[in-house]
Amino acid sequence: MQQIKLAFYGFKAMIVMLVLFSLSTSVYAKNDDCWVDLYDDTQFSGKYIRLKGPIQLASLQKVQWTNWDKKIESIKVGPKATLTVFENKNFKLTLAEMANHPVLMKSLGITMQDVLEDSELIFHANSNVHGFGEFDFYHKIRSLKVGCVK
Repeated sequence: MQQIKLAFYGFKAMIVMLVLFSLSTSVYAKNDDCWVDLYDDTQFSGKYIRLKGPIQLASLQKVQWTNWDKKIESIKVGPKATLTVFENKNFKLTLAEMANHPVLMKSLGITMQDVLEDSELIFHANSNVHGFGEFDFYHKIRSLKVGCVK
């Protein structure tokens, strides 16, 4: 009787493991739609790479053994991805620290709106950007984050 109970518990454990494994592979399959394509020229031309998310790149100097720092000119965002690009390395915002010094901001003519719009762009699923010149981001992308949406 004891052997039957042990066999039954072993069988239950195997079933639980199989269910968990199948769930984890189906979650991974859904992430196949979480990607961004980065191009070094406008209109989705030139060299390109595909990054699968989620991923955070604090520097673009060695992405898949290539320097992409200040070279991204057009992008395509996958159906389950979001892309945030930054003008500075390490996701830093240039004006964010100035918000702590309102007198300095006023003397430089910087508004809170400028601080909020500082040096990052966010693109949602299925976004296509033919060129970053229209965003005044030509040759400026130095770090990025790819997030996955459910």
